[in-house]
Amino acid sequence: MTAELVRGQNHPLPHTRLEIRVSAGHPVLAAVTLVDEGGRVPGPGAVAHPGATALPGVEVPRQAATAHRLAVDLEAVEEAVHRVCVLLALPVGVEGPPRFGASAAPVVTVTAPDGTGIADYTLTGLDRESAVVALELYRRQGAWKVRAVGQGYEGGLAALLADQGLDRPAELAGSILEAVAQGLARSVAAPPPRLPEADRVRQPAPAAPAAPGGPIDYTHRGRRPAPDAAVPPRPEQPPAAPAHPVPVAGDATGWSMDERLYNQVWGMFEDLARTAAAYRSACQFAESRLDQELDRVLSDPRARIGGAGDAARAAARAKHDELTARAQEALDRDLAQLTAESEVVEPALPAAYARWDSPVWQAYRVPMEAPMAVRLGDLHLPERTGLRIPFLARLPLARGLWVDSGRGHGEAAALLDEAELRTLALDTAVALVARLVAVYPTDGFRVRVIDPAGAGAGAFAPLVESGVLAGPPAAGAAGVSACLAQLTERVDLLQMALRAGAADDLPPGVDTAEHLLVVHDFPHGFDDRAVNQLRYLADEGPEVGLHLLMVADRADAAAYGPVLDPLWRSLTRLTPVPEDHLANPWVGHAWTYEPPRVPQGSAVLRQVLSQVADARRQWGA
Repeated sequence: MTAELVRGQNHPLPHTRLEIRVSAGHPVLAAVTLVDEGGRVPGPGAVAHPGATALPGVEVPRQAATAHRLAVDLEAVEEAVHRVCVLLALPVGVEGPPRFGASAAPVVTVTAPDGTGIADYTLTGLDRESAVVALELYRRQGAWKVRAVGQGYEGGLAALLADQGLDRPAELAGSILEAVAQGLARSVAAPPPRLPEADRVRQPAPAAPAAPGGPIDYTHRGRRPAPDAAVPPRPEQPPAAPAHPVPVAGDATGWSMDERLYNQVWGMFEDLARTAAAYRSACQFAESRLDQELDRVLSDPRARIGGAGDAARAAARAKHDELTARAQEALDRDLAQLTAESEVVEPALPAAYARWDSPVWQAYRVPMEAPMAVRLGDLHLPERTGLRIPFLARLPLARGLWVDSGRGHGEAAALLDEAELRTLALDTAVALVARLVAVYPTDGFRVRVIDPAGAGAGAFAPLVESGVLAGPPAAGAAGVSACLAQLTERVDLLQMALRAGAADDLPPGVDTAEHLLVVHDFPHGFDDRAVNQLRYLADEGPEVGLHLLMVADRADAAAYGPVLDPLWRSLTRLTPVPEDHLANPWVGHAWTYEPPRVPQGSAVLRQVLSQVADARRQWGA
């Protein structure tokens, strides 16, 4: 449970690798100071800020924003560091209040790397301050703790740094604010006015994109070089702000590029959710206001007829149109930013996060370690169906997967017959299995398949022929029973060893690698005992590395009634055709899920499976 801190309260930290999340109602800059045993910041080199984002064990964002994620690894900070202070300050030259007391209080959350909350602190009580020490992580008797500080400074960032004992604090504060002022905000500015032909300056042609399979250039083609620090701009000609933001792949916190891209993708997801929620809310407000004003006109007998009534109704509709037009303008601006970011991020994604049509698969090699996450498909909202956000699931999977071969409620499913839906569902499952096999090391993942009637033999052929399965698909009632009994025994042994703290004392032959059980055509071939074993594996398997992938139509198992309801609820439902069934309770959106499609006629799936099989034979896995 996340601890809710008040000013001055401390809380133990169960992890040394942390993420600090900042949420504010207006743009703020985030920085970190490393304080020695004497309570002083030794020098500018002990401050991580937008102009110098990384120090040993600490990394902060490069820009001012309403939301931040700071990465902290307390084991990596130097021994001389006794306190890690997290600072927030209001930037200069950015739309927003001049003091913290003029808007909602910022919230700072300390989380584990997987997002599990450790401590929350809402910075209440601020008024005229424009800089604040939000919280500090400090050593105490060989362990680390977090303390809610909330110390604000009316003198701004310079006063804060001076209070921490830094020499020439105004100089460093000025350089930090200048770095933010010249940085690139995450919102997209309106395009500059079009100049007459005679006044235009010819721009150099953009560099050609990298060849398929070649290295990815992580810098945006439109990024401008930094100005020469030795030649400051003349006062009468201040440097112009960039005409448009330049998105960069990996523009997020993290200790590796994969982690940065993962965080950036989920940041795009959150930005799209907020943007759509703001647009829908604005449109609803405009409609509600129009209804109220029309009701007032109708409630006044004198205004029901004649020119006054017509003028009042016209004014109400004009105001409605103005509000919706402003909402649409803001939506278009934000969607343009996200689209530009997506166009830069998508080509830079590694194989685990990439689409099947990405050139990165042409240079695929079996990894030496598992990635943070895997792509299960794409998500989009009706406001911009062409803007697709990768649907990334953390590894190891916390929940099993269910590819629904039934009708569902989507329009796309209604256009297909039952046989086509079942074929697409099985193809989707095989694509997911191939991706999971491809992103794990050679000895880190096993796949078992249950296909009681052999109806999926054609779809499973790439998996069988490549040799990546742990054994042939289990067929018939006897095969189903034997496979489930073997996996149940494995889960029992691993759970007993885990709970007894004797994971190193397992009997010889017990495979501790991650396992995926693919079940096709459920409940055909399952008796009551097999159904109970399947439910047990779905509930208890993930804890010891056994994951379930069901390919089934829930209607086929209707005879079991509510007995199977917990099974379906425990699985993440995916569909073989686009369907808006993934709910986001945070903002009330229903996201449309699109399955991971292998391009028609492409041999990429078989090529990847062949490389995995060759690597396993080479390593004797």
